[in-house]
Amino acid sequence: MVRRRGVALVGTLGLAGALVTVIPAMAEESAVPRSAAGPQWTACPKDVVVPPTVQLPVRCAKVPVPLDYDDPDGTQIEIMVSRIASTKPEKRRGVLMFNPGGPGGTGLDQPAFLVSKGLPTGVTDAYDLIGMDTRGVGHSSPVSCGFTADDAYWANIPPYAPDDAAVTRQAEIAKDVADRCAAHDTEGRLRHLSTANMARDLDRIRAALGEEKASFYGASYGSALGAAYTSMFPATTDRVVLDSIVGDTHLDRAGLRRFALGMEQTFPDFAAWAAKRHESYGLGRTPQQVRRTYLTLAERLDEKPAPDGMTGPLFRQVTFGSLYNEIQYANLARLWQTYLNPGGAPQAKAAAAPNPQDNALTVFLAVTCNDVEWPEDVDTYRRAVAQDRKRFPLFGAASANILPCAYWTHEPSEPPVAVNDKGRRNVLILQNRHDPVTPLAGGKLLREKFDKRARLVTVDGSGHGVYVLGGNACALNVTTSYLVDGAMPAGDRNCQRG
Repeated sequence: MVRRRGVALVGTLGLAGALVTVIPAMAEESAVPRSAAGPQWTACPKDVVVPPTVQLPVRCAKVPVPLDYDDPDGTQIEIMVSRIASTKPEKRRGVLMFNPGGPGGTGLDQPAFLVSKGLPTGVTDAYDLIGMDTRGVGHSSPVSCGFTADDAYWANIPPYAPDDAAVTRQAEIAKDVADRCAAHDTEGRLRHLSTANMARDLDRIRAALGEEKASFYGASYGSALGAAYTSMFPATTDRVVLDSIVGDTHLDRAGLRRFALGMEQTFPDFAAWAAKRHESYGLGRTPQQVRRTYLTLAERLDEKPAPDGMTGPLFRQVTFGSLYNEIQYANLARLWQTYLNPGGAPQAKAAAAPNPQDNALTVFLAVTCNDVEWPEDVDTYRRAVAQDRKRFPLFGAASANILPCAYWTHEPSEPPVAVNDKGRRNVLILQNRHDPVTPLAGGKLLREKFDKRARLVTVDGSGHGVYVLGGNACALNVTTSYLVDGAMPAGDRNCQRG
């Protein structure tokens, strides 16, 4: 689950100078002192994108962290962080760390990206904006399973399984993927990729930056990382904003299956949009007709893939990813037009297919498989696929399908991070009512788990992402007021469209 830029397919962080008087059992007390010298800031790598509209300088540095926190003085790896520094020392509150999602998404360019999209100056004045590649990603001691663009494995979500045989075929592919990851892991690093360790890294970065506390903004999987971070380190997290909620401190099988619910709830927004434009796209005069068009096309492509390689599972995957933002609706409608006439020459080419990025996919699998136990019995997945194909016919037989986690070499080294509901109220949760990948149910789940520590802002909107990117005035104002002034809503809020 990553930041929206085109069709994103899923599809997710001690005290210095004082001691905590009461530490909940699930919290960790940092023994890491604040750094006096701080990181050495230099020019960022050339692949860190800074949009031309961003006039603020972006610098990068590396922070050492233990590969294995059970052996803190052993092998060290480096986490690369980026910074857009506040230019208003009189207004500066501290640092605001970002995570755009994943797990496996690069985040070095996240501060500049959000500034280019209109991050309010109140936020850039109040904080040094800190992006990063989390452990194993990009410029932070990257890992690899050796994936190539020709691999049969799909990015992050298994393909839609139209029948039991498709689950069996996917199980064979999933086992091969897990075996290859194990074979490529010659330095034994994959087992140390987990949400808990990434949260520990965040506290190390906070200390290296010389800060007693750090604020955090995380979207999609970043919401899980942020939930883990503030649960493990409640005394050193300041203002926490979690956007588009996975539902817990990790992505588990239940969270993955909620993608199907999210598509069922979000698809009607596209269907209504397309129905209003039937004279242009011919997909159906009513939302119900648009839905039938989708199912007809998917089933047709199941039986006979298009000459360009478009299959039923891929068609469903691309449609799912296009629901992340309304700006993608027109391209999706045009793609559907391509396949409405079976005898026509498809205009979309194989480039529309997912092209797995080795590093990002490796990190996704390692973190997802290491965080929790996954069922190993293929029949468990067959039953879930059959159930979700009926409950959620648009996409359920994809997100319930089998992952390489069923065959992963490493068992989780520790239990998943438990949500810590003890401490001051400092967690602001943002959630669209219609979100294809992190539906409202996830936001409600996390709100309930944080209890009095959190407030939930529910937005009458559609798509993946609320703050800045979502375009909702109410949610923008509430979040900015919290980050800048600490104005947490007195109760949960509902934001209407606009």
